[in-house]
Amino acid sequence: MGHTIPDTLKMLIDNGVVIPSPLSVEIGGEVDPGRIARGVTIYPGCRIYGKKTIVMSGTKLGAEAPVTIQDCQIGPDVELKGGFFKKSVFLAKSNMAYGAHVRDACILEEEANGAHTVGLKQTILLPFVTLGSLINFCDCMMSGGTSRKDHSEVGSSYIHFNYTPNQDKATPSLIGDVSRGVMLNQRPIFLGGQGGLVGPAKIGFGTVIAAGTVFRGSLYEDAKIVYGQEPSCAVRDFKPGIYWEIDTRVKNNIIYIANLISLKAWYRHVRKLFSGPDPLEQALFEGAVEKLDMALDERIKRFKALAEKMPESISQYTSVMKDAASSSLISKKQGLADNWKQAESAFDSLRSFSGDDNLRETFLSMIVREMEERGTPYIETIQGLKEDTRTRGTAWLQGIVDEVNSRIMENLPMFA
Repeated sequence: MGHTIPDTLKMLIDNGVVIPSPLSVEIGGEVDPGRIARGVTIYPGCRIYGKKTIVMSGTKLGAEAPVTIQDCQIGPDVELKGGFFKKSVFLAKSNMAYGAHVRDACILEEEANGAHTVGLKQTILLPFVTLGSLINFCDCMMSGGTSRKDHSEVGSSYIHFNYTPNQDKATPSLIGDVSRGVMLNQRPIFLGGQGGLVGPAKIGFGTVIAAGTVFRGSLYEDAKIVYGQEPSCAVRDFKPGIYWEIDTRVKNNIIYIANLISLKAWYRHVRKLFSGPDPLEQALFEGAVEKLDMALDERIKRFKALAEKMPESISQYTSVMKDAASSSLISKKQGLADNWKQAESAFDSLRSFSGDDNLRETFLSMIVREMEERGTPYIETIQGLKEDTRTRGTAWLQGIVDEVNSRIMENLPMFA
């Protein structure tokens, strides 16, 4: 019995898409064939869905195992070698190996990559960041490093712990930062294998967390090393919903959201300069900005859920502690609950904040001048920036972070 190749697959093959076994490949009827470029290779068993999906030239899908794509924007020369990929963006030369599970609102920037069996969701990896095998790394942003040979790394069998016994996910971790990380001139961060990071954490550039360490804390300064064993286990009564400490949780959530807003400004004003007139390039850029908005939605939603738990937390806490209850902790919890609506409104008003106009425009003019002098693509241009240009750009982006922090603290003064 003969088999007929579907019209969509015929069209793709005629347009220069390499499909060695077309009868094993499924393309959803909603997918626009014109958004899968000449020079893409789709190996046997792959499934591609979603009207927002684009796949740019040189990309290879399914080289190690079948791949399922749903509403992803995939840039040039990307390799997704096996697994499931949904509502995420992959910029040039990023890659993921067999067994990947990459879900909503992930961005893998240029040459970011993961070995086999990596799970990501709400994860942003700046250029060159490398993940080993058997990793769960959701709800975090990581940067650091200057090139593919000098990159931040997460060792195999690592976990970012993003869900608490109190059943909340107000736990995003910022590993590096945006204002310096995007300049591609910072020392790499190393998170050693067989370890974990308990969110929400803030980790500085140049930091090493030794293999086998589960780190429960933040390192706001750069170039620290964490090693050795933690204290032995202790057992005590568990009282769900109390939240014995919320300062760090609140402050690190604000810092994380501020960095998302800063990164969105970087995309809207700097990366946009490198997005050419080609419709697929435009769709890739728009997809990345959309994912940043999705990330902001998620973080504000999770922060709100935490705030809404505070009245019950106060009740549980005072019931257990009675006269020994800390009035300061109660005041902070009550303040978060009472002032959340104002803080949420401030977050919403700042989502597209672009910082100081003079700093931004001066920096952009410097970027344009260097682009014209070099004629290089994004990565090479940023790597080659003069130090004064980088300094001006970092000041602009950090100003956004500082302003967001300041505006939110006006509404949550008990945490200032």
